[in-house]
Amino acid sequence: MDHPSRGPGQAPGQAISPTARSSLLNNSVAVSAADIVSLMELGHLRSAIRAARSAVRSGGAVSIGEALAEARRQAGLTVTQVSQRTRIRETIITGIEDSDYSACGGDFYARGHIRSIARVVGADPGPLIREYDTAQMPAPQAIPEDVTEPLTPIRLHEPHRPNWTAALALAVVVTIGFLGYYFAAGAGHTTSAAAPARAHPVTHHHASHSRPTPTPKPTPSPAAPVQALTPASAVAFSPYGAGQGDNPELASLAIDGDPATAWHTDWYATANFGNLYAGTGLLVDMGHPVTITAAQITLGSTPGADFQLRAGAAPSLADLPAVANAANAAGVVSLRITAPAHSRYVLIWFTSLPPDPAGTFQASVYDLRLEGRP
Repeated sequence: MDHPSRGPGQAPGQAISPTARSSLLNNSVAVSAADIVSLMELGHLRSAIRAARSAVRSGGAVSIGEALAEARRQAGLTVTQVSQRTRIRETIITGIEDSDYSACGGDFYARGHIRSIARVVGADPGPLIREYDTAQMPAPQAIPEDVTEPLTPIRLHEPHRPNWTAALALAVVVTIGFLGYYFAAGAGHTTSAAAPARAHPVTHHHASHSRPTPTPKPTPSPAAPVQALTPASAVAFSPYGAGQGDNPELASLAIDGDPATAWHTDWYATANFGNLYAGTGLLVDMGHPVTITAAQITLGSTPGADFQLRAGAAPSLADLPAVANAANAAGVVSLRITAPAHSRYVLIWFTSLPPDPAGTFQASVYDLRLEGRP
């Protein structure tokens, strides 16, 4: 074993020169500094990945949002950059980092947003999703006592069968009575005709029977003529409801009568909205219930848009049944509604988007014209 005060190749007990001692110390310091720098660089590169994973494994001391925010900062990304890479709105990302999932629109979309953000910032999404499911799991509810009580059976009364024997006997009696009356009346008329000489002149008085005047049937009023219907307002619509869709500030441009202005959806990485949503659309409020018989919708010039025309009495997707649809549409699309829809709200609901020049997917509505009866 070499003595720490002895240089390489120096015999035991031999004194080391000051120059050699200085060289030995400098070399040792240089090697230690290089090792420290390497370890610091390696730790910096791996810190973003370990941040969210260690936060979740620490027993819930750090929330999912704090773990994602810390991983994002360690990765050197801003909220805007994460939004551009995931196609998730900045408000939703900020809400998730603050542990607010109300803007996500449900557990299904919240899990998708957490998974997308975690992948971009270099975190493991698995533990974060499990932590979210554990936090959102509802507490078990006690079963009411009356649920387990036996139900009192209800006795159903059997329907009475008709008495065909009595009905047949009644029919026979009526028939015999009618025949007896018929023959008796015929014999009386024969006796009177045989002795006309002895009969006194009889003055016949003819009763005046007035026929009832038929009641005239009411003539149905002609249907009101079909005319152009004017929408009262328009809002962007998403699976979460009205006013929460794409580019809500542009919604009124689709009904302003100017073909040069339009409402646009957000742009997405795929035609099916990057598997983030089931659809997106534009909701039109007519102001009061009307009968809609036809619609003309002006889209962009690139084919590929699939959409439904839905109408109903309430501004929710479940209360707006489809009355017409179009596939691979572009330009001016005319729809004739076979069963006129009596409704207040009309929804243009896109289920697939056409490609745009940038290589992404986006739909536009330049004009909407409705016909029917107010």
